[in-house]
Amino acid sequence: MKKKIAVIGSGFSGLSAASYAAKAGFEVHVFEKNNQAGGRARQFITSNGYAFDMGPSWYWMPDIIEGFFQDFGCGTADYFKLISLNPQFEMIFSNEKLTIPKNYEDLKRLFEKIEKGAGIQLDKFMDSAKYKYSVGMKEFVKKPCYSWLEFAQPKILNSAVKLNLISNFRNYVQKFFKDAKLRSLMEFPIIFLGASPQNIPALYSLMNYGGYVLGTHYPMGGFYQLVLAMKNIADNQGVMFHFDHAIDSINIVKNKVTSIEIKGKKLSFDAIIASSDYHHTEQLLPEKFRNYDENYWNSRTFAPSCLIYYVGIKEIIPNLKHHTLFFENDLDAHIDCIYVEKKWPEKPLFYVCCPSKTDEKVAPKNCENLFLLMPIAIGIKDDEKIREQYLGEMLGRIEKLTGVKNLKDKIEYKRSYCVADFQNDYNAFGGNAYGLANTLQQTAVWKPKIFNKKVQNLFYTGQLTVPGPGVPPSIISGKIVADEIYKYLKN
Repeated sequence: MKKKIAVIGSGFSGLSAASYAAKAGFEVHVFEKNNQAGGRARQFITSNGYAFDMGPSWYWMPDIIEGFFQDFGCGTADYFKLISLNPQFEMIFSNEKLTIPKNYEDLKRLFEKIEKGAGIQLDKFMDSAKYKYSVGMKEFVKKPCYSWLEFAQPKILNSAVKLNLISNFRNYVQKFFKDAKLRSLMEFPIIFLGASPQNIPALYSLMNYGGYVLGTHYPMGGFYQLVLAMKNIADNQGVMFHFDHAIDSINIVKNKVTSIEIKGKKLSFDAIIASSDYHHTEQLLPEKFRNYDENYWNSRTFAPSCLIYYVGIKEIIPNLKHHTLFFENDLDAHIDCIYVEKKWPEKPLFYVCCPSKTDEKVAPKNCENLFLLMPIAIGIKDDEKIREQYLGEMLGRIEKLTGVKNLKDKIEYKRSYCVADFQNDYNAFGGNAYGLANTLQQTAVWKPKIFNKKVQNLFYTGQLTVPGPGVPPSIISGKIVADEIYKYLKN
């Protein structure tokens, strides 16, 4: 008889873990509290024809994502058409804008135009970033991180200096570039890692390579196509999905999980993989069986939450790209509001995704699909009045860029999403959007463990454990845990 595994949550790490565990020969059941797969990467379609991706919109590190499908004998092309965006994105400053081209040689010319010698410096930066990407994404991030001894391999040890694990990202970037705009451009990807560039290891320059060199992509039909494709893989492996099934408790006998409880009904399993919020999962356990107490979670540095708006505009907006970063204000001031002052920013930075520029199917004809995102501190109070205030701010700056007037009057669909929604929909600690920040003190072995130290058959996956936040790392996280649970159940 097959051993049974329950996977809690159907985000990218849950879909990945379920697929690999089923491939290994286990009977796998996925329990999802919402009515569709995807977690933060869900999609909703409005009655008037807008298709909004709710979460991730940057398709970076395509080789890592492709690797998941290759493990199951197929490719992303079997499920969706992937477009390489050109330009990749646009970055708006107070006095000019940078348009980031698809072609790397064009990017070099742009750097050289802004700062003499910066083209050669970009080559040096990216050569190092490529090496980090090769070691980091192919070796470093695939460890379960039980112990530092896992990294005592010749390739990793010999790479220690080249990986720049100790130096911080900001100082590292400043060694290559003097121009403030170029520095902001190179620091931008670090926002996804959830901390100031001053607190992120220079190792993560690998993200610049994974984005700017490998390119920024878009799956036609929206980012949710990746969720559907991964669910299809899981379906083909025999995974069974149970939607609208929130877990009430995890039951333990003699230091082993015996069952989960849903609406008074107990379901028995041989092991559990929790892809749900780590802190929330631990609340489903008796206190003595939790890995970490409240003091631990309150002492962690979390990646930001977000104010998001999904907006349908009944008019084509000229001069707006698929991805646009509004960096007219000071990055450090915004970051301080998130991590130091923990308040709403006075002069925010924000991001706009307009997928209808690439994909006519995500909006009605002659209309635009806008996804507006502003990073904010976790745990802060949000209400409709505050949300609307910042919507007005963001729309005003879009109007200034595009020359379009009275955007607010042209809205035919609007929905906001913020701290309280992340808490309600995903049980996210403090309403965080991206998990734990990838600071040096929260890297590898110093992240929350993928196994429960007091319960033999309970494992954790996702952005709050190794390797960290982001879509590709979450997919890798699922595979790591599936491998570990295979070792456990086969013993």
